[in-house]
This record gives sequence, C-alpha cells and structure tokens, in this order.
Amino acid sequence: MTALVDALMLGWQGVGDRRARAAMSALGIALGMATLVLVTGIPASGQADLDRQLDAMGTTMLVAQPSAAIDTTSALPLEAAAMVRRIAPVESASAIANLNVPVVRDRYADPNRTAGVTAMAATPDLLAPIGGSLDSGVFLTDTTSDLPTVVLGHQAAAWLGVTTVDFSRPRQILVGGAPLTVIGILAPMPLARELEQSVFVGQGTAGAGFGFTGHPTVVYLRAAESQVEAVRDVLPATLDPEVPGLISVSRPSDALAAQRAAQGTFSGLFLGLAGVALLIGGVGVANTMIVSVLERRREIGLRRALGATRRDIRRQFLIEAVLLSLLGGAAGLLLGAIGCVGYAAVRGWPVVVPLPAVAGAVLGVIVVGALAGLYPAVKASRLSPTVALGST
Repeated sequence: MTALVDALMLGWQGVGDRRARAAMSALGIALGMATLVLVTGIPASGQADLDRQLDAMGTTMLVAQPSAAIDTTSALPLEAAAMVRRIAPVESASAIANLNVPVVRDRYADPNRTAGVTAMAATPDLLAPIGGSLDSGVFLTDTTSDLPTVVLGHQAAAWLGVTTVDFSRPRQILVGGAPLTVIGILAPMPLARELEQSVFVGQGTAGAGFGFTGHPTVVYLRAAESQVEAVRDVLPATLDPEVPGLISVSRPSDALAAQRAAQGTFSGLFLGLAGVALLIGGVGVANTMIVSVLERRREIGLRRALGATRRDIRRQFLIEAVLLSLLGGAAGLLLGAIGCVGYAAVRGWPVVVPLPAVAGAVLGVIVVGALAGLYPAVKASRLSPTVALGST
C-alpha cells in the first residue's frame, strides 16, 4: 500500500513539475472528450426535443369504444376504466359516456339548436389520458361530481358564449333542461379534438338527473411508449372477454413510428460519432505519452542507477498516463457539458448528456492512455542504467 501511495505521489509530481507539457498532453485528451460530449449531447438534446414534440402529438394515447354497429349505450362494462388500468403498461385511463341530452345556453335558446354540443358524463381523472388542461376555472372533483356543475370544452364554451369563469358571478347553462353552473373551461386539446365540443358533468349528477346507468361509451388511455401495440392487442379482450371483436381500438399514431425511426437514426449517429471522437483522443494520448517517455529516458536511467526497479519505472509512467488522462477527460467533460448546455439553451431544447456514453468514454480514454504509456515505459525500464543515462 505504501509503495502504491509513493508511486501516486511520484506520478503527480511528474505531472506537476512539467506543467506546460502536462497541459499540452491533457489538451489532446480534453479536446477528444469535449468533442465526444458535444457530438453525443447535442444530438441527444435534439432527440429529446423531438420526442417531446412527438409525445404532444399523442403517440401513446389509445381510444377504445364499441363498434359502430352495436348499441353504444351499454356495450362497455361499468368498471371499464379500472379494468384497463390493471393492464401493466397502462399509465392512465378514464372513461366517459354520451348522455344524449341537449345542451343550450339558457331557457330562451331554441332547444332544437344545440350547436353540436355533446353532454358527457366524466370522472375527475379524465385530463391525464387526453392531455387536457384548464383555460379557466377548475375541473371536476370527487366533490363537484355530485353537484349541479359542468365543465365546458374549448369549442363548446365558444359556441355557448362562455369565455371565462368568474365564481363571483357564476354562469349557468341548460343540460337536458337542468341548469348547471359552469366551473371550468378547458384549453384546446390537440389529442382529442372531438372532446372540445363537449360539456362534462360528474357521474353522480349524470346518474341523478339524466338517467346515466354508469356504462361508459369511450375509454381514453395512455400506455408506455414501448408497449403501445401490445396494449392495443389486449384491450378488446380486456373490455369484452366474450366478444372482443365488438370493441374498436384506435391504432397507434403514425407519429409513434416516426419517433422510433428517429431514435434508431440518432442511436446509430451517437455510436459512430462517439467512436470517432474516442479514436482521435486515443491517438493524441498515445502520441503524447510515447514522446514524453522517450524524452525522459535519462531520468529513467538515473532512477534505475539509484535503485529503482523495472516495476517501479513501469508503475511511475503508467500512473502519470492515467493522471493525465483523468485531468484531460475531466476538463473535456466540463467544456463539452458547457457547450451542450449553451447550445440547448439557444435552441430551447432540454439538456441531455448521455451518461453511459460519457462514462464509457472516460474509461476508454484512461485505458487508451495507459496502454499508450505502457510500451515505451516497458522498453525504457529494460534499458541498463548506463545506456539510459547516455541517451540524448
């Protein structure tokens, strides 16, 4: 243990005594490492931004409903959403039901002109699978689901003339002839455009006032990206084990295929660029260590004459090579990370630096540096002290 500590101190002293040479040696490693971080981090950040945009297009959302040829008012079971959530890759699910009642602005409006607004019975967990958000007010809760309240879709709110929610001056609309207080307006929903022209009431209110039996007509769900097709395959049998063919499930978005193709392209690009950058850094390390060892043959001869063994000589230069590699790798990693953060900030991308690639590159540079210093160190250690001292 003492010998190893002494060798580490000697190696560090060798680096410190030749700061200019050490800086130049580490510079090649640093440039190689910085290049590696940049050529992996920048594309990875770009891919993360692309994934974010594709996710916003609904690549992981599925919609299950009865086939159009059957009675859609009682086709799905009461616990449809809970049954779907029991599928392991499903991240969120919610069911809604068409109440088939008219929706008008007030009692003075023509009941035969409902402007295409649809009344839906919904649960408080609807927003997660459809990627919805509120433009004003609040969404349904366990409490308000039993109260005479309603939440409007973005387009439905525009058609009904409700632009905002002011709880000090509540607005009411007529749903199935019953006055319901508007407590929320949803923002536009690119993933579920069909719901923008709907109004949502709690299942408790729907059951008490509109004869809702609890059977949903549509189930919206989000699944893990890698398991979307698998979830789609088991959904019909989950919702209707006896006659799964009566359940229609939307196919995964074309954006999902585009997302996977982009991931495959970027993965190949990462591997190629990382290999080139590591090779460049390794060549620089090898060249620097070979020259360094050859220039210090007289030092090697002097140490041998003073009693140092061949093992001591090899250990000294291997430790110096590893220390130089570590210093260069750390500096390159820092420079590359700063470059990635700056570029991603300018482009508005999330910052992503592939840690496995960086860790592998650091290990690779250290190994290459050690191997680069091994051959000349072994050759020099085999020289007799007189020959080494006499070299120029």
